[in-house]
Amino acid sequence: MSKDPYQHEKSLSDVHESVEISKGKSKIKKILSFFGPAYLISVGYMDPGNWATDLAGGSQFGYALLWVLLMSNIMALLLQSLCTRLGIVRRKDLAQCNRETYPKRMNFVLYILAEIAIAACDLAEVLGMAIGLNLLFGIDILWGVLISFADTFLIMYLQKLGMRKMELFIIGLITMIGMCFMVEMFLVQPDFGEVMTGFIPSLPNSAALYIAIGIIGATVMPHNLYLHSALVQTRKIDRDDHSIRKALKYNFFDSAIALNLAFLVNAAILILASAAFHKNGMHDVADLEDAYHLLGKTLGTDLAPKLFAVALILAGQSSTVTGTLAGQIVMEGYLRLRISPTLRRIITRLLAIIPAVLVILIAGESQVGSLLIFSQVILSMQLAFAVIPLIHFVSDKEKMGNFVIKPYMQILAWLIAIIIAVLNIKLVYEEISTWIIKYDILWLTVLLILGAAGMIVLLIMTFIYPILHKNRAIVLDVHPPFEDLKFDEPISFNKVVLALDYSTSDTKAVQYALSIANTNSHFILVHIVESAGVKYTGESTDDLESRQDLERLQKYAHFFSDRAYQVNFELGYNNRVASIAKICEQYEADLLIVGSHGHTGVKDFVFGETVNKLRHAVKIPVFIAQ
Repeated sequence: MSKDPYQHEKSLSDVHESVEISKGKSKIKKILSFFGPAYLISVGYMDPGNWATDLAGGSQFGYALLWVLLMSNIMALLLQSLCTRLGIVRRKDLAQCNRETYPKRMNFVLYILAEIAIAACDLAEVLGMAIGLNLLFGIDILWGVLISFADTFLIMYLQKLGMRKMELFIIGLITMIGMCFMVEMFLVQPDFGEVMTGFIPSLPNSAALYIAIGIIGATVMPHNLYLHSALVQTRKIDRDDHSIRKALKYNFFDSAIALNLAFLVNAAILILASAAFHKNGMHDVADLEDAYHLLGKTLGTDLAPKLFAVALILAGQSSTVTGTLAGQIVMEGYLRLRISPTLRRIITRLLAIIPAVLVILIAGESQVGSLLIFSQVILSMQLAFAVIPLIHFVSDKEKMGNFVIKPYMQILAWLIAIIIAVLNIKLVYEEISTWIIKYDILWLTVLLILGAAGMIVLLIMTFIYPILHKNRAIVLDVHPPFEDLKFDEPISFNKVVLALDYSTSDTKAVQYALSIANTNSHFILVHIVESAGVKYTGESTDDLESRQDLERLQKYAHFFSDRAYQVNFELGYNNRVASIAKICEQYEADLLIVGSHGHTGVKDFVFGETVNKLRHAVKIPVFIAQ
């Protein structure tokens, strides 16, 4: 396999290769070490956005569209296996590979599309969870949307626990969703002989084709392709061919099991809709709220609708976990921009919450269903822009070496890409035509037509660019050229401000100060008085604490003067950061040394946290002695 000439950052660097593969143990334990990433992917295949299409398909056409679910699941399995191959072999995710292949401007557009897809997916999850809370507890949809913001803190907690714990959490949620639908199947008691006829391909009419397109569009999600190619890199494997082949094999098992579980959940929703609604002459049930209310009346028990609502909440919650990870991957891969995971989560959630809140406030809760469908249309529009580059990358003999996909696999993958592109273009065409007729506004019509034309042009470019520029290596400006850097002579720290807090950390601070001292060193010793009197007046006060602080500071000063160093000492009052920054500026200091106060977390909140604020308040280097 050829050596990869590109320098790159690690996908999800905080958990990259964080899961050790069991060695020298039983084969079962080794296989289980690889299991996990696909379950995070599978939740995207059973999120609330899928439920509306499954309900519509089951209520209108009975079991007739079960084969579409199976076909879309097979397509998803093939595409996700290509993602694992890309991540394991090249050790790069899909976003990183795009960045090194396509030109900058095109990459920026692809990045924006990926972010829109993530926001659309998150929108479906927010709405699904809000609807579930409304159905189960009677909470207003608007408040349910706002409550969903709280899961930001759940994501923060799960990320701190590590990737393995996060995977177990998701598996737990999937298990509970599965159990809910097992009970639903027991209550509805479908005729499994009739169910099997649904796997025979057929399309009763054009409306069935429309729903079939919706099912495929809602099943295969673009952000999952980015996510899976990065998650497989959390496993630490050897880089020889044998180990890579084993990793590919076991990850395929992981994907097959996880995606088949997702298929069973989606099939259960469609079967439930068919047995409960279609057979009873209710052919227009597509809204989640209608399904909830009609289940109780049809089956004669309150348990069925309650389990439906619980599963809906669990689906929304489990799906939302992957949104942040996918957002982090596309942002780091395309832009090489890393921001706080907490901020990333807040931004992603706000991009979903704001449209939902606006629609509810302006149009009312009755339009929530339309917003849910709109989110799936947006996802459909983005899918081909992730699938086409993926197939190009795993078909590249030079980059993939011995692990390039076989010709028959390439043909099958491109066939799937064509099906997805054509079906989704048709779906988008149908939706845009509906919007143009419905609203009949000239500027909106022109905007929609130009937008659709631009998407088609970009789609063509996404396909042909890697072919036309196959041997062209795009140099990534990860860092500025080394020869452009200019290094000045080493700085002598002659004027050093030493901040003392009279804790045990002072010893370390003084030791480091002496270690960098020279014959010209001038030390300025600082202590901040924070007595009750100072807090009250906001300025210097001749109280007992101030006098004792001054006496101790003088002892420190004698320590330095006895060693022939020039020394000054200053007491500051009330505001630690402002006082220390003012003294640094007053003495034109070259360096500030502060001790680490030795407390973190809650104690930082209680006692105050100085070091980070000081770094931003002063214009000189800060040395933290700890």
